[in-house]
Amino acid sequence: MRRNIIETVLGAAVLAVAIVFVVFAFSSTGVSTVEGYKLHARFDNAAGLTPGTDVRMSGVKIGSVIKQELNSETYFAEVTLAIQEDIKLPADTSARIVPDGLLGSNYVMLEPGGARETLASGGTIQYTQGAINIVDMVSRLMFSSDGGGSGQGGDGSGSGQGSGGGSAVPGLGN
Repeated sequence: MRRNIIETVLGAAVLAVAIVFVVFAFSSTGVSTVEGYKLHARFDNAAGLTPGTDVRMSGVKIGSVIKQELNSETYFAEVTLAIQEDIKLPADTSARIVPDGLLGSNYVMLEPGGARETLASGGTIQYTQGAINIVDMVSRLMFSSDGGGSGQGGDGSGSGQGSGGGSAVPGLGN
């Protein structure tokens, strides 16, 4: 009987520690959505964005993504952002989806323009750049053909210098 009480108390203590840890983790990471005015942006590629994703300016969180959907006519991703009320963005502000580190998630980076007019609630950010697929870029770089990758001439005919089928090495006189 005494052993059951000890196990119950120990189990309750473990659960209490786990709950405290979860509360601390969420409060210290700043995971929250921002309440504020809404702006819209259209991206050709919104990969890595989900509701709750950060919207940052100069590295500081000023908003969050609250909704995204596909426009069935243009096939662009329509993203709705919530921006802090005290941040007034110039009308020519641009938005880019950028990675948060090499293997991290993406976030929306806003860069203010120089216009005196500001974007009103419900307005649209006109200048956007979608997410860039790093893996795709690296694979294109690795497997790209610059004309000389196969050891043949640039026209692919194999009629380089030298005869007899051997490869010519510049500077060795062959």
